[in-house]
Amino acid sequence: MSRYSENPLKTRADLCRLATDLIEPLLPCLSPGKARLHLGDTGALYDEAVAGMEGFSRVLWALVPMLAGGCPEAEPLWAVWREGILHGTDPAHEEYWGDIGPFDQRMVEMAVMGMALCMIPERFYFELPEDGRRNLYRWLDQINRYDMPQNNWLFFRVLVNCGFLRVGLPTDAARLEDDLANLESHYCGDGWYYDKPAQRDYYTLWAFHYYGLVYARFMEDRDPERAGRFRARARAIAPRFAAWFDGEGRALPYGRSLTYRFAQGAFWSACALGGVTAVGLGWGEIRHLLLENLRWWMRRPIFDRDGVLTIGYGYPNLVFAEGYNAPGSPYWAMKVFAALALPEDHPFWQAEERPCVPPRVLADEQARLLLTRDAGNRSVIAYTAGNHAYEHAHEDEKYEKFAYSTRFAFSVAKEAGTLKKGAFDSMLAVKGARGLWHGRSGFERFSLDRREVSCTWSPMDGVRVETRLIPWENWHVRCHTVRTDRPLELAEGGFAVCRDLPGPRPCARVVSEARATDAMASARCAAGSCAVFAISGYEGGEVVEAEPNTSLMYPRTLIPTLRAKLDPGEGRLVCAVCATEDGGLPDTIPDEVMRIAEQCL
Repeated sequence: MSRYSENPLKTRADLCRLATDLIEPLLPCLSPGKARLHLGDTGALYDEAVAGMEGFSRVLWALVPMLAGGCPEAEPLWAVWREGILHGTDPAHEEYWGDIGPFDQRMVEMAVMGMALCMIPERFYFELPEDGRRNLYRWLDQINRYDMPQNNWLFFRVLVNCGFLRVGLPTDAARLEDDLANLESHYCGDGWYYDKPAQRDYYTLWAFHYYGLVYARFMEDRDPERAGRFRARARAIAPRFAAWFDGEGRALPYGRSLTYRFAQGAFWSACALGGVTAVGLGWGEIRHLLLENLRWWMRRPIFDRDGVLTIGYGYPNLVFAEGYNAPGSPYWAMKVFAALALPEDHPFWQAEERPCVPPRVLADEQARLLLTRDAGNRSVIAYTAGNHAYEHAHEDEKYEKFAYSTRFAFSVAKEAGTLKKGAFDSMLAVKGARGLWHGRSGFERFSLDRREVSCTWSPMDGVRVETRLIPWENWHVRCHTVRTDRPLELAEGGFAVCRDLPGPRPCARVVSEARATDAMASARCAAGSCAVFAISGYEGGEVVEAEPNTSLMYPRTLIPTLRAKLDPGEGRLVCAVCATEDGGLPDTIPDEVMRIAEQCL
């Protein structure tokens, strides 16, 4: 989408045009009956027919609001998707989406159709022929007959039943109330929900809150108390979530499902739809957070030659993907267009954009993150403890690095046999004799406040590590107390630094400098630089040339690293990590950082 690099998104018309530009390249990929999209040949947990239906339905997250808001570009596209809906829900048609079963991926894709029944009932239901209406209801109602994961998925059934209510169709009212009560049990305070008890991530924002605000908008007349509660919780989390965004428009790469990319801004669009502002976040700030993040994404190489979104984050990358990432999965990002349902004269669209500058430091105990930003608001670093994910590819790398940065992103391992293949950025990697390298995976206990984050963890049987992370401006101190029953090798990784000069398409020129001595290791690049300084317990530095495509942000990276060895017993490692936004790096550790480090010795 190179045109948006030269003409930044500013107006509602611009956003309508962007949504159209994202959908039009998909038209040649539709099946003859228009009910499926074939966007690639990589596989997911579900079969290709379901993956094709997924891609088709995810476009509706943009197309439905476009129709609701009267975007003229939507009409020819709706004619195509309407045909696909009629065929996909018709059991007699060869492109029928099929009967579903328990825990079925197609339940996920029903949610947007429930929203469509609420948002555009005339277009999505009443204008269909009688047999089309009957088929649509029968197909969607299957969601009331089968079990599903007891997490954010429950909202998919909620939205379908809300849609039935809005158009006067038979509804499983008991099931609806049970699902809403179950969802209530996932609320943990300060606006945060969870899928799993020890897991906090974007699903609170682009799932729980997004669907809750859709519910609030369309069910307020029937359920005003719950609608008000959903809005109040969105207001509570909005300032906390704003701290995940930096002044460059980037959001924090953290957790699973990052291939949804600009779904990061979907919460802000849902706030507009649901009429939610917050302290310090008026319509101007919310509009800026939404559009600035989209502007940043449109400058990244995230599309293929035909303009189709790829699986990946900062560039096409299958290495980090989850098993549920099919070729059409990235189009969940289309949820960002919810605000297009609002007319041009809505206060959201009339407000002048205003930059949002959250506090320099925010300790979010529910999110289990200590978030800091530099003085120029050019980057955010989140220090973590207490988050742990289950059953997702690379879950340790996605949740349990010591630090996550909007500037540098993070890396995932290809295998753990070497530091190069393991790509252990922002982590202490531990290895026994003739073993594999291990990072943090799980925790015994953790704590955090505005000053530091601490966590006790065990990388392997017989080894226990107590880690403290103490930020100071663009530095942080790491202190590890390691108790081990065997000899260990250890590697302390800084942030992964791009090897190439930045640009719309990275070129093959390497960084200006990578340096290692007995006391430090550093990598410098115009896209950001990092140095790791040994203070106590390390033997020397090296710069690890990570395996290609391990970083989410850049295909080729260098990781400044300190090495150490410990004998059985107790040992202590203390280092200081510096991250800068350009090629400049200090040669020495500031006095204040040394003072912090000395308190750890």
